[in-house]
Amino acid sequence: MATPVYEVFAVRYATRNIRRADNFLGGDPHDAPMPMDYFVWVIRNAERTLVVDVGFNAEVGARRKRTYLRTPREGLAYLGIDSHEVKDVIISHMHYDHVGTLQDFPKAQFHLQDKEMAYATGRYMGNHQFSHGIEVEDVVEMVRSVFKDRVTFHDGVSEVAPGITVHHIGGHTAGLQCVRVPTRRGWMVLASDCTHYYEHIETNRFFRSVFNIGDMLDGYKTMKGLAESIKHIIPGHDPLVMQRYPSAGPAMDGIVARLDADPIA
Repeated sequence: MATPVYEVFAVRYATRNIRRADNFLGGDPHDAPMPMDYFVWVIRNAERTLVVDVGFNAEVGARRKRTYLRTPREGLAYLGIDSHEVKDVIISHMHYDHVGTLQDFPKAQFHLQDKEMAYATGRYMGNHQFSHGIEVEDVVEMVRSVFKDRVTFHDGVSEVAPGITVHHIGGHTAGLQCVRVPTRRGWMVLASDCTHYYEHIETNRFFRSVFNIGDMLDGYKTMKGLAESIKHIIPGHDPLVMQRYPSAGPAMDGIVARLDADPIA
């Protein structure tokens, strides 16, 4: 049976003005702006629609001083997607900006690595270095979903839909996973925070929030092996994504980029 092909979209819902030193472990000698964008992603074809990550809500955004542009649910609506009807959501990891609107997906099955749930509820959460990126209420909501049998746990590599696989990477958090997707231009990897920016994976440098540096470095090699090329790896927070890929439609400039299309830059 032929491998199915999917459309892939990045939906931008928030942003943050920070500088280069904020984005590299050990800082950076260049005192220049390096803004951070926040995305959720869509994978779809005629048979199914999957969402990758669910972002954060306005309250958390205000408290953490992020510029909130729209709810992830509102961003998905630009593609005609009703979050209340989505059946499958892949959660890359349990940080606040990836798991903060679970309630907007009441029919979804959430796909999560075993190691990430253990990480978010285990011993390391007593240390601010690891817990600062996690909202307790998001963890509680995920636990509620477990008790409703709405979480599918994965251990390493799993196929979540025909042709779509998740791969444990770790590094940024203990159970971080990426998503491999077949598209019309080849195999694509939605890295989420396996690499925050293009520059991280292109230069083997690291984001400053990290659980295991060795796993992060090994993850770069893994993703390069999974993707058609390094240009088929989509970072989790880089504003360049919106510049390198075309808008998904005339009313979606700066909001939704189509990632399975040929890059424009």
